[in-house]
Amino acid sequence: MYESLVEEAKKARNMAYCPYSHFAVGAALLAKDGRIFTGCNIENASYGATICAERVALGKAISEGARAFVAIAIVSSAEENTPPCGICRQVLVEWMPEGDVVLWSKKAGIQVEPMAALLPGAFLRASMKEQTKEG
Repeated sequence: MYESLVEEAKKARNMAYCPYSHFAVGAALLAKDGRIFTGCNIENASYGATICAERVALGKAISEGARAFVAIAIVSSAEENTPPCGICRQVLVEWMPEGDVVLWSKKAGIQVEPMAALLPGAFLRASMKEQTKEG
């Protein structure tokens, strides 16, 4: 079902800029309108300035007007499937709380996880509702 999305993530992985970790990651984000936005990790000598492939893909999508997403495929240079980091999970859950996270590696193949399973109890927009003060 998500094979073509995984193929796009593999292509994106080939563009990764990872001279420090040598850990290449590619992501392909599927919008509800059928468009696919790709991203790769971009490292920086100041490690905190590094950006993950998932957030690159999401940034491209948002900047092109996409606002609703179905799934994201993530492919890395690791032998095992590589799930998104905590920051990426938080960012992704805001845009696709009902979406699928599709992981792939040569060794493990395709694994599909619902976003909600990767970040249970997520902090969402509804979490920011103003609370009434007592007393």
